[in-house]
Amino acid sequence: MRIRAAFDLNLQATTSQDNQAPLRPAEKKDEDREDETEFSPFYGIDKGAVLQEARIFNDPQIDPRRCQQVITKLLYLLNQGEAFTKKEASEVFFSVTKLFQNKDTNLRRMVYLCIKDICPGADEVIIVTASLMKDINSKTDLYRSNSVRVLGRIIDSGLLAQIERYLKQAIVDKSPVVASAALVSALHLLAANGEIFHAVALLHELRATDRLAISKLVTSLTKANVKSSLAQVLLVRYVAQVIADSQPGAGSESRPFFDYLETCLRHKSEMVIFEAARAICSLRDVTSRELSPAVTVLQLFLSSSKPVLRFAAVRMLNKVAMTHPLAVTHCNIDMEGLISDQNRSIATLAITTLLKTGSEASVEKLLKQIGSFMSDIADDFKIVVVEAIRSLCLKFPAKHRALMNFLSNVLREEGGFEYKKAIVNSILVLIQDIPDAKEAGLSHLCEFIEDCEFTFLSTQILHLLAPVPPVEAGLGEVFKTCEPVRLTEEDTEYCVYCVKHVFDSALVFQFNCTNTIAEQILESVTVLMDMAEAEEFEQGAVVTLDQMPLNAVGHAFTVLTRPEGSAALGKFANVLKFKVREIDTASGEAEEEGYDDEYQLEDVEVTPADYIKPLGVANFRNSWDLLEPDTEREDEYGLGAREGLQEAVEAVVKIFGMQPCEGSEAVPPNARSHTALLAGIFVGGGQVLVRMSFGIDASSNVAMKLVVRAESLEISEAIHTIISEA
Repeated sequence: MRIRAAFDLNLQATTSQDNQAPLRPAEKKDEDREDETEFSPFYGIDKGAVLQEARIFNDPQIDPRRCQQVITKLLYLLNQGEAFTKKEASEVFFSVTKLFQNKDTNLRRMVYLCIKDICPGADEVIIVTASLMKDINSKTDLYRSNSVRVLGRIIDSGLLAQIERYLKQAIVDKSPVVASAALVSALHLLAANGEIFHAVALLHELRATDRLAISKLVTSLTKANVKSSLAQVLLVRYVAQVIADSQPGAGSESRPFFDYLETCLRHKSEMVIFEAARAICSLRDVTSRELSPAVTVLQLFLSSSKPVLRFAAVRMLNKVAMTHPLAVTHCNIDMEGLISDQNRSIATLAITTLLKTGSEASVEKLLKQIGSFMSDIADDFKIVVVEAIRSLCLKFPAKHRALMNFLSNVLREEGGFEYKKAIVNSILVLIQDIPDAKEAGLSHLCEFIEDCEFTFLSTQILHLLAPVPPVEAGLGEVFKTCEPVRLTEEDTEYCVYCVKHVFDSALVFQFNCTNTIAEQILESVTVLMDMAEAEEFEQGAVVTLDQMPLNAVGHAFTVLTRPEGSAALGKFANVLKFKVREIDTASGEAEEEGYDDEYQLEDVEVTPADYIKPLGVANFRNSWDLLEPDTEREDEYGLGAREGLQEAVEAVVKIFGMQPCEGSEAVPPNARSHTALLAGIFVGGGQVLVRMSFGIDASSNVAMKLVVRAESLEISEAIHTIISEA
């Protein structure tokens, strides 16, 4: 419930001696502060006792200070999820409405909050509407603005027409507080009562589905003299939307309204300057020339005395560094000074930005600086640092030894599951993409699992480090090893994971099997795979597990062949087959004759992502230009209705299993178009790059233009086949 403001206002209540003055906490003596411990003023609060106290609202002589304290307690109970019965809510509500007779300003503010949060129903709304209407016509701005907010929250469609005239008047009120309250309330009411409140909705909201109308609105407002800094910020956002919806200028042609954004970079308000810089940095296909003035003002903010400005600037530069690292390099000296910033969030963003923009020669220096504060930051920021280290290692493979050692050191330090998982996944990526790092990476992982407190991570590493059987001889080099997939439920008698090893012309399914029943010996273990839904595959060799170990991992294998270089898909139903020999609990001996048994496993699916390996590229545009234009294939696809572009981008990235480049997997808020860049290696060793342009219409239907370049035309066509059949 939206009552935190009430607490900020009224937790001041406990010791004020002047009923007309704002409530303040009592001054504490120094010795009191020394012995002070954490204490909640609401400790031990009881709903029944508070309801009893609420009877003071009916007293002939109102004590404003006590009433504020009781209302604060009521709001606290509501915020903690305490349920009030219909009768209790009605009694409190009617009692609170009597407080309108008191003229105490602070009490009136608390009354407004209480009415918003405890209003029982439509019948009670009628009772209080008259008092709120009276306050709307008051000469006091505080009363007018708050009564508008309350009415906007509690009014129903039946009474809406009665207050429409008052809202129209409030929108053009001379007081900014009243006008702002009316506009925000109208916006909330518009969602549920649009047929009545079109006349009072914001101009932009009225034109939200009409791009031409929005463009005309922006044109008129940019020529007007907008004095309010908040209004200017809103206008900058509208301008950014218009630019995003328009086509980029051809050749040297400038974008529409770009001059206006540059003008805002020289505004006297810091919030307007930052909003303009953010809008420029977020432009689609932004050039270095366009970025230059925005980066310059953000660089000035890096040395600001205000932490919020330093944080906002370094966060924006961090984002720019993902796509245009060279544009940010001249800010490196300023960011190096932020590494020792008392705000650890700022320091973390500074160091991760330097990791993206730094040179190969600066790697060791950066690692030393990172190590000095890693223990002082939260796991969320540590994960950001680890991901930046991984990207840096892919960018400068020759520095893999120093970077791998850093990851190994932080892996042994304290940290939560998600943090440790990020480190393990980073090491696995480096092992897979940098052959020279394999030996050191495997050594670090083996050392980690000796005393790993997270069973899932230990299991994942063990499954990935499992030995490759002799049956794989002759299949060539493993192209990709997929993450383990559990085929049994938790706490069942058998535990089975499947790991897919992808080769040029075959898939090897490795089944990691564990027996948890001490009274049974399981022998001749195999997994029967039903290929009814995978017609392109053919049965190959099968390696039987002689005996499924007790509380340890054993391996069975099945090889399925397919046409070389193809991306055959399918789903396999699996049955675990084995021979059971019971153990006599008295003698401890196993019976000589056993019996055959089987256990139904979960399905295993081969997806397009299994045939594509993520590939990190330092500069997507350069890599794109290096591939032959003759291999380019382009087509458009409808993705249906989606909640937003972010969901659509994530879905397609998951299908391809490729590496998002330059931070393009993140869609700006409220964007109606977006371009994502992906890089990968297709089975057989061919590089493939993908440009996906998304657009969403007013009905939330998403369309995608897919452009692919690869080392061969066949790979480009295979990528299109994957998405068309997904």
